[in-house]
Amino acid sequence: MKAILVECAWAATRSKGTYLRAKYESMIGRKGKKKALLIVGHKILCAIYHILKDKEEYKGFDVEKFEQRRQQKRIAYLQKELKELGVAI
Repeated sequence: MKAILVECAWAATRSKGTYLRAKYESMIGRKGKKKALLIVGHKILCAIYHILKDKEEYKGFDVEKFEQRRQQKRIAYLQKELKELGVAI
């Protein structure tokens, strides 16, 4: 099952403008390519579970909202770092 999920994750990360690709790209720097593929495979497995459990269609996440949230978190982190260093914002 793990091999199939990784293969699906690999295919999902090759499509442009999707949440799974954005998640993969955000995880590469911190975890590496192989772990990032496992994370995306886990996201796919969770989506499959909820689709089967709730009997609903797949609703993909908005990539722009994901990127915007990532930027906001980074800004907040950097502001906190500057504050700790004693720089007035």
